Amino acid sequence: MVSTAASATVSPAADLVAPVRSSEEFLIFGAPLICDEEEREILSSLRSGWLGTGPKVAQLEREFRDYKEAPYAVAVNSCTAALHLSMLAAGIGPGDEVITTALTFCATVNTIIHAGARPVLADVDPATFNIDPQDVAAKITSRTKAIVPVHFAGRACDMDALAAIAQQHGLMIIEDCAHAVETTYKGRQAGTFGTFGCFSFYVTKNMTTGEGGMILTTDEKHADRLKILALHGMSKDAWRRFSDDGYKHYYVVECGYKYNMMDIQAAIGIHQLRRIEKNWERRQEIWATYQNEFAGLPIGLPAQPDDGTRHAYHLYTVLIDPERTNLTRDQFIADMTTENIGVGVHYQSIPVHPYYQERFGWRPEDNPYSFRIGQQTVSLPLSPKLTDRDVADVVRAVYKVLHR
Repeated sequence: MVSTAASATVSPAADLVAPVRSSEEFLIFGAPLICDEEEREILSSLRSGWLGTGPKVAQLEREFRDYKEAPYAVAVNSCTAALHLSMLAAGIGPGDEVITTALTFCATVNTIIHAGARPVLADVDPATFNIDPQDVAAKITSRTKAIVPVHFAGRACDMDALAAIAQQHGLMIIEDCAHAVETTYKGRQAGTFGTFGCFSFYVTKNMTTGEGGMILTTDEKHADRLKILALHGMSKDAWRRFSDDGYKHYYVVECGYKYNMMDIQAAIGIHQLRRIEKNWERRQEIWATYQNEFAGLPIGLPAQPDDGTRHAYHLYTVLIDPERTNLTRDQFIADMTTENIGVGVHYQSIPVHPYYQERFGWRPEDNPYSFRIGQQTVSLPLSPKLTDRDVADVVRAVYKVLHR
């Protein structure tokens, strides 16, 4: 466990005045750990002349597929693209409804809208922040086509309950695994429970390609169609048309999108994936340190990982309840920023955003747990790039802000 020596006191008067870190050392939230291997692989791509979709993308697909113990993997340029293409490949369209969580990033909901369907929001379990299967069951209608669970912060959803609901009503499951590269549920990999599993390799994620994503599926026909949709609707493996085997003609077989990943991105991802377990161990260590150091503070801490699951430790979220802390969440964020510690918010509940209120008439109070969490949650830095000193500074800053 990381030694912080910060928990019991933050006393000296000077320490209460000067920021925990200098502005020149501002601790960026979610900064990735990039090593020499990524730099060399990128340089190799640059020197090869193959910068776009090519052999490195194909390599990353194979290695990610094997890591997740899935039959097929398709690389794309974001998890948003992954979700959108999965909706289309699932046949979701106008007149359909798709149930998802009210506590998620807007992309989860937007991709349902992009497919022409109507999103339906279910509330979350107040302890795990994951979608509540009972509320999912209550929201099913004759128009429901799919469920999109989000493994929030890297904690697996209750997939037994969701799978039973899906089977009972003949629904598809499309997993939003943006936080869940390393997550497992009862020995099974997150992203392999549904028809599709969608992953994010955004810069702040446990595995990054800068921007990027991946789709897992068990069906070869789905995988082939996803590849076609991701590259303009051109015939499968059209990226090979410029290979050293000589130019090959391609044919547009449907109206697709520009959602392909580049080899430069895959060059980063190949080595990020190879260090995923080592980085996970460091995340686990930091997460456990926070749990220990913050145990006596008047803030809400994440629930411990559930038995029979593996938490990805993507986010460490605390709840700032004004009645307990005499401090609003936004004031806590401002004060942490003053201490030169970067933090995040994951997330305000979907119905607080004006667009969804105007289009669907959603009200925040319709999903009370999501709304309350969204008004109180703050994510603290959690990255394998953090040094012991960085972690100690986060702990000191939290104590300092709460004890003012």
